[in-house]
Amino acid sequence: MESLRRFAPRILLLMTVVFFVLSLVVSEQESTTMDEKAHIPSAYSYVRYGDMRLNPEHPPLLKDLAGLPLLALNVSFPVNDPLWENGINEQWVMGDKFINCSDPSSGVCNDANRVTFWSRIPITLIALLLGFFIFLWTKELAGPVAGLFAAMLYYFDPNIIGHSHYVTTDIGIAAFLFFSFYYFVKFLEKPTGKNVLLFGIFLGLAQLAKFSAVLVFPIFGMFAVLYGLTISTENEEHPWRKRLLSAWNYIWKYSVGVAICFVLIWILYYLNTMNMPGEKLDIIAGAVFPDRGLGPFAKEFVMATSHNGFLKPLSEYFLGVFMVFARVAGGNTYYFLGGVSNHASPWYFPLVFFLKATLPFLMLLILTTVYTLYRMGKTSVGENVGSFWKLLRVAFHSHIAQWLMVFFVLFYSYVSITGNLNIGFRHLFPILPFLYVLIAKTVFDILKRTEGEATGKVLRILLGGTALVIMAIPVLAYPSYLSYFNPIAGGHANGYRYVTDSNYDWGQDVKRLQKFVESYNLCVGTSFQETECQNLTEKTPPKTGPIDKIRVDYFGGSSPAYYLGNKYVSWHGESAPQAGWYAISVGFLQESIHKAKKPGEPSYEWLQAFDVEHPLARAGDSIFIYYIPEGSLPAAGK
Repeated sequence: MESLRRFAPRILLLMTVVFFVLSLVVSEQESTTMDEKAHIPSAYSYVRYGDMRLNPEHPPLLKDLAGLPLLALNVSFPVNDPLWENGINEQWVMGDKFINCSDPSSGVCNDANRVTFWSRIPITLIALLLGFFIFLWTKELAGPVAGLFAAMLYYFDPNIIGHSHYVTTDIGIAAFLFFSFYYFVKFLEKPTGKNVLLFGIFLGLAQLAKFSAVLVFPIFGMFAVLYGLTISTENEEHPWRKRLLSAWNYIWKYSVGVAICFVLIWILYYLNTMNMPGEKLDIIAGAVFPDRGLGPFAKEFVMATSHNGFLKPLSEYFLGVFMVFARVAGGNTYYFLGGVSNHASPWYFPLVFFLKATLPFLMLLILTTVYTLYRMGKTSVGENVGSFWKLLRVAFHSHIAQWLMVFFVLFYSYVSITGNLNIGFRHLFPILPFLYVLIAKTVFDILKRTEGEATGKVLRILLGGTALVIMAIPVLAYPSYLSYFNPIAGGHANGYRYVTDSNYDWGQDVKRLQKFVESYNLCVGTSFQETECQNLTEKTPPKTGPIDKIRVDYFGGSSPAYYLGNKYVSWHGESAPQAGWYAISVGFLQESIHKAKKPGEPSYEWLQAFDVEHPLARAGDSIFIYYIPEGSLPAAGK
């Protein structure tokens, strides 16, 4: 332990470098994911044109950062396109034109790989910074070795590695929420002007990362009041007067922090909307808000503020907030446990968490939770009511960081489970950094209490073995990080059986499909005798020539035509089956087969006759490749 403590900064640096290099390597291998097709063109248009007409349902901070590297590249943007000038939030079409060269006649044809790779770099840097803050906060709570352990849980989590490079809000909101909590605790412990300023700045950055950060306003407000009310009042003549004055001190300073937060929001929104016509806000509001519920109020608010130069940034901000409420209310269609629905299931997030989290993490989470509850119960036994509440107040003040973290984890989990969006494990990312810290803190508290005992020596050996397993998991899972599932779910090869979407199939494998087609065509001339050709397919390769055409039903943000050229044939599950090659995103496959259908409604049911769950090959994990021989379809239809 002493050597780990002495070399902690170097070990942390090594973990950071490994994480960074691995993220870059995987980023280069993967194609543009679904949500990136909207975020990347928005990112460039924000920093290049100061206009937020694309993707207003998310705040601009992360997209601004992602757009900055693109300014250094020689890229073009369809700013003269009629859909940019007159369309309503045409983020997907603009993404195809900006990233995927879908309309070369417009003069806009960028290198998709280059644009996607460089726009991802800032997100990876944010992921690195989050790892450092996890180390820093844990170090302050439990020492440098505990900090290294928490950082290891983060840096070697395949789910984190999988999302550490995507131009989306998931890593960003986890990071900036964590930063805001860190500086909020600093503010509680010492409410100086400096800490109020830092708290306000990082609260603002969290709000500028994702609108779900609005959840922390009531949480922080409540904890500020409770912290003020539970100060020590030993030997005070008027204890409640002192407590109320303390609470008031925190309330008004918290209000100052919130004011700083909104000043920061206004500044960044001003920079991102200074060249955007107010009429655009009116058009978007009129198109996206329904004429019921919150819709009429939201529409009137945006239209009343969009033409005032000072209020326009706030108009854009609240437009996004209202759009998120409308999006959540609308739900989403998703595949889950053999069914397809647009109604959220309360079992979705608990099961996804259980199947995608690594086994060492789950084991540590369960054991430390049980131990913490045991310690709390043991401490409270035998205490009278007065002593119990005094003990609770002391514990609240001395362990405020842990209380705040636990409350947020429980509250955010409840909101996610009872919410109407079942999209993916990534939506639970905001709670993961807190769980890493809490686990590490508890583990090293146990080691401290058993130091010098035989039990402590055994626990240290077990912890060392657990650490080796944690570090081995991303090595064994490489490069299947987005599609990672733990062994209980059957690993990354079988996760699609439970859920798809961003848990498994987000469009990341088109470049791997291109590589498969190129490699297959090279191997045809060798009759698949070479070792690399023998490993190319899961089954014996069909006796056919090179792949001239392949029907592709793809879910994601890339363009199969960009990578496959004239070999690409657009395809959908409703199309009549034909003989030949197929490449199908497993998300579409699962939804088509398992959705409720009317008699005779076309779908991929016909593939059941060809052993649909055992394709000829896969591109990565998410694109299933089939070959349907001539003359086999009539038999399949019988």
